[in-house]
Amino acid sequence: MSISKILKSIINGAMQVISYILGAVSRIFGPRDDDYPATGVQPFEGDIANNKDGY
Repeated sequence: MSISKILKSIINGAMQVISYILGAVSRIFGPRDDDYPATGVQPFEGDIANNKDGY
């Protein structure tokens, strides 16, 4: 292998690592992309049991 091929492979590998890290950083610090519904405290809408067993 010539020196130029070795240097190109090293530079290419470094660029891939940097691209991978920058992708993770942009996902962490980027805007939210989750689309979950807004939830919070939900009111109780059930029936209260009359006996201790709950039946």
